[in-house]
Amino acid sequence: MSRFKSLKANPRRSLAALATVLVAVGVTGASGADFNAQTANPANTFTAGSLSMTNNKAGAILTATNLRPGVAGLKGEVDITNTGTLAAPFTLAKGTVVDNDATYKMSTKLNLVINDCGTDLDCSLGGAPSLVYSGTIAAMGTVALGTFNGSQGHRYEFIPTLDATADNNFQSKSSTVQFLWSTTS
Repeated sequence: MSRFKSLKANPRRSLAALATVLVAVGVTGASGADFNAQTANPANTFTAGSLSMTNNKAGAILTATNLRPGVAGLKGEVDITNTGTLAAPFTLAKGTVVDNDATYKMSTKLNLVINDCGTDLDCSLGGAPSLVYSGTIAAMGTVALGTFNGSQGHRYEFIPTLDATADNNFQSKSSTVQFLWSTTS
């Protein structure tokens, strides 16, 4: 209680003390006496990867002529390589199919086996190649081939067989198909 009496007794002294404290705080805050430090990491570089592929066949993978029902035709091989730097999933799809007869479509009787020989690029070495697709050309959709790392290639083997159920109506019929290799990253 005696402190409060002292403040009441000398209000000017109390105001002077308060003003002195406020000035001291103001001078300290306005003096700009701050510590600063800074560091930098110059020359940060960012480069996009690339995604591209090569196909070692400029034209057809195979041309199978004189097919007989139930007998496999000559096989064809193609090398597909990710020539970019990014790993990406690759796919194979049937493109446009042209049958020379609209009634007896050979693509409905032309069975196709597609094998992935792997990265060794030789279907005759090592173990059995992995089956990618087995069915008719007409029924083929998009087939997932897995992820290819940058600079990784695979050899694919195509083996056509005219179905054993193809009757005389399919004699001299033909079918042409385009195969589309794709990747997206």
